[in-house]
Amino acid sequence: MPTSQPSNPPASAAAPGGASRLILFATVFFDLLGFGIVIPFLPMYAARLGIGSGAIGLLLSAYSITQFIFAPLLGRLSDRIGRRPIIMLGLLGSSLSYLIYAFTDSFAGLLISRSVHGACAATISTAQAYVADSTEESKRAHAMGMIGAAFGLGFVLGPAIGGLLGAVSLRTPVLFAAAPMVGSSRIRTWLGTAAG
Repeated sequence: MPTSQPSNPPASAAAPGGASRLILFATVFFDLLGFGIVIPFLPMYAARLGIGSGAIGLLLSAYSITQFIFAPLLGRLSDRIGRRPIIMLGLLGSSLSYLIYAFTDSFAGLLISRSVHGACAATISTAQAYVADSTEESKRAHAMGMIGAAFGLGFVLGPAIGGLLGAVSLRTPVLFAAAPMVGSSRIRTWLGTAAG
């Protein structure tokens, strides 16, 4: 008489371990740290270039406008090709935008910098999607909370660090913001593996 054997539930092969969650935490933290460092200096940087208040408003809104346009497109793309390539694109886009910001001497350069940053600003939402995809339900709230904590820490510490570095020059905080995005080999190694 045949006996039915209970089927083993498939293991979550993509479930991120502690190391992967730590990398996601660091990714979001560094992204928001850079954002918090750079934004307070934008009016002073613009004033040094002789840019008026209306143009400064446009610079500040360029990030949000391009993010509004490109975030849904990047979200749909991450559904097709995986979360990791989009997170990597976000990190590289942030680094590129900060480097443009640091070395530009024109309004157009600053506008391009903020637009590139906004267009590639899918790191946080994609990291959340990665957690939702690959974390079992009982641990999902904790993992999402860690992403939120990284967001808050980066946003709070960024202006403080920027204020200290700004005593050196207006360019120093921006270069510091770009450094973590390209300097962590562990993050780049994880992000460079097959799309998750």
